[in-house]
Amino acid sequence: MTTTTTVRVAVRYFAAARAAAGVESENLTLPAGTTVQDLVDELASRSPELSRVLARCSYLCDGVAVRDTGIGLSNAQTLDVLPPFAGG
Repeated sequence: MTTTTTVRVAVRYFAAARAAAGVESENLTLPAGTTVQDLVDELASRSPELSRVLARCSYLCDGVAVRDTGIGLSNAQTLDVLPPFAGG
């Protein structure tokens, strides 16, 4: 039996999150057991601007709204980072 020690997660940034991150998307290798909140905390530590944007964002994991950031991430998942949108 093989034990997975890491997971690969794709992170896609939209609007202000994309501008703050400086990239449209990235693929990350994370320790198994990493939660959405762990990932957000890691991303926020990169820059004050990205931290400010992430504090207001919503997240989709494989297209489903994340209501509990304590959920663990699985291999090959995609996390979308969505800042608040305005408009009509």
